[in-house]
Amino acid sequence: MNELKSGYVSIVGKTNAGKSTLLNKILGQKIAITSRKPQTTRHRFLGIKTEGPNQIVFVDTPGFHTGEKRALNRYMNKVASNAMRGVDIVLYVVDSLRWSEEDISRIQSISQETFIILVINKTDKLEDKNLLLPFIQERSDEDIFTNIIPISALKGNGVEDLINSIIIKLPHGEHLYPEDQVTDISEKFLASEVIREKCIMRLGDELPYRISVAIEKFTLNKNITHIDSVIYVEKQSQKGMLIGQSGSRLKSIGTASRKELEELLDSKVMLKIWVKVKSGWSDNESVLPSMGYDLSK
Repeated sequence: MNELKSGYVSIVGKTNAGKSTLLNKILGQKIAITSRKPQTTRHRFLGIKTEGPNQIVFVDTPGFHTGEKRALNRYMNKVASNAMRGVDIVLYVVDSLRWSEEDISRIQSISQETFIILVINKTDKLEDKNLLLPFIQERSDEDIFTNIIPISALKGNGVEDLINSIIIKLPHGEHLYPEDQVTDISEKFLASEVIREKCIMRLGDELPYRISVAIEKFTLNKNITHIDSVIYVEKQSQKGMLIGQSGSRLKSIGTASRKELEELLDSKVMLKIWVKVKSGWSDNESVLPSMGYDLSK
């Protein structure tokens, strides 16, 4: 019988590097919301892959944000930094060949006891594939990575190689979670994230960073899941943009959210959505905990 292996693997990197897309691809199902816009992931949560004797506990994190430093940005940077500590392996994901001194500085802060795998994502979008090997050689010469693996998380290219390289470095030990558990997030949290994803997909570049979703009621009654939710914005004008003409945008968000939640929850869903204004919430550290952001992480 094969000896059991189990360990924690953090997925970190800059915003929009494709970390959540990679996690969904590895798990073979959607547990993390995704979009092309930065800062889609705001919270730390686990994705668990168990195959035979091997159990990999992935820690999905917000991307490092280097621009505007609002309280919410500081919170996400803290969560991402903390996720690099106390784990067995760090997957440092980069968007194609984008590399900077900031990347090196972050990686050097990781404990020398931790294996670091550089994951070069979105290689399918490289205009000049001849640049890939020199980039890999340059990173290899820096002598800070256990392995360097080019992938396309979207298409699945190289993902199996990545999983195999993780398994090689997994420590021996009993599994940490039941074999059939895939994540540690609740259905209530999943509902809030699905609604937020549908908002992001239907809004302009700025407004998605000024919204937050709270679930006020989540109950199962006669095989119907009843969900009451609130989308918070920072200004009255944003509320109008979110609702849309004659409520058209909010209705579209609600319909798309309900359909996806019915699939994920395998239940009929009765979804109600309200939009409320909470002025300046994203830059107010005293308000963030009430919006579901745990500042102790």
